[in-house]
Amino acid sequence: MTNDPNRTQQPESSEPPPRLYAGPRGTAVKILNRIERSDAYLDRLLDAELRSDEMNELDKGLMNEIVTGVVRWRMKLDWVLTGFFHGNFTKAEINIKNALRVALYQIQYLNRVPHSAAVNEAVEFIKRLRGQKVADLVNAVLRNIIRNIENIRYPDPQEDRIRHLAVVESHPTWVTRRWVNRFGYDEARRIMAANNVVPDLSLRVNRLKIDFAFFLSQLSQHQIDSVRSKYIDYFVRVKHMAGIGSSGMFQQGFFAVQDESAGLPVLLLDPKEGDRVIDLCAAPGGKTTFIGELMKNVGEIIAVDRYETRLNLVRAACQRLGIANVHLLAADAAEVSIPPADKVLVDAPCSGLGVLAKKPDAKWHRELEDIVRLSATQRRILENAAKLVKPGGVLVYSTCTVEPEENADTIRTFLAAHPEFTLESAAGFVNSELVSPDGFVETFVHRHGMDGSFAARMRKTA
Repeated sequence: MTNDPNRTQQPESSEPPPRLYAGPRGTAVKILNRIERSDAYLDRLLDAELRSDEMNELDKGLMNEIVTGVVRWRMKLDWVLTGFFHGNFTKAEINIKNALRVALYQIQYLNRVPHSAAVNEAVEFIKRLRGQKVADLVNAVLRNIIRNIENIRYPDPQEDRIRHLAVVESHPTWVTRRWVNRFGYDEARRIMAANNVVPDLSLRVNRLKIDFAFFLSQLSQHQIDSVRSKYIDYFVRVKHMAGIGSSGMFQQGFFAVQDESAGLPVLLLDPKEGDRVIDLCAAPGGKTTFIGELMKNVGEIIAVDRYETRLNLVRAACQRLGIANVHLLAADAAEVSIPPADKVLVDAPCSGLGVLAKKPDAKWHRELEDIVRLSATQRRILENAAKLVKPGGVLVYSTCTVEPEENADTIRTFLAAHPEFTLESAAGFVNSELVSPDGFVETFVHRHGMDGSFAARMRKTA
């Protein structure tokens, strides 16, 4: 140890100060603070904590459930807290807001957590942070909510049904209004309710490495209940796989975690052995590796993404899954110029309003203006993609949103400007239940039990 005469000496036996954000609830508050302060992505913050050794698996599970639940139900939680808080809840200090949200989520949604435990944890956390007086206020708010839990009133649907639906199903008002206008009130409500259900995990079995029937037997042997996908033969759904990233089957590349909706554009692309394929927005690599699997590593895939760091995710996925025919290229999909290919996939950057069940934070990050901005980006990428398709080749465009400006409108605008391309119906490539009357792939979480998505297949005739 370096002897520093200016360094204050601490007694050898002194205990370190207690960590403010310790345990599942304290960690939950820490993550929620970061999301609110920086618009950081929920999945990345959770992943970092789930990899940590600070908590056991049980506590990690509780932390994950609390954080995701608070983000999912934030608008509804805030409505309740606003009604009981002493003062303006929206202007409360961030630790107080998130400690109250964490406690209320447990009170309203986690039956296995006693109300007293949820309250006491919040009170002790605030006491350490802000002192007894503020802790007493937090205690009073939560106890008052518990006493009145059966009589909480939400916005009156007779006075403002958009406001009512937005609060009760915890979606931004602009999204609620948009979907009610498009789908009608009842179907919009079903979509929003489905977004609030914790989704099953969807796995794509890697048939380059393992027989599908044998994989199912391995799941059964590990006491993991699974259901075969109704729409894609070699996808399965499981309720949970604790520690999935560290499981032997995952590390050996026997499967990829991929929603069925993300597999559909690859089926629509229909890659064959020996094809030259360009995947223009490749990271994190789910579709790239699926293409490689269907090509049985014969042919060439050029995986393009703007950032080298994101291409590292594609590289790691290829290595784990045994995909050996992928070349990585860091470039802007709207500008990249490379020799044309037989098949080109544009999995375009989008608003992500089809994946709110899996990424509930996305609904709070988006604004209506984003759809306009993103549709312009999508059209620029499509314009460039058109140059990269050989005559007679295929161009597939896909998104993970359900918004028409980013989907069908984009394709119709593209086809009007490019008579050398013709739309081919998706019916010959994917389950017909997922095909719209116009021949597009369109999936919805409340109808199909998978993420909302869109895909279109076009052939270059000249």
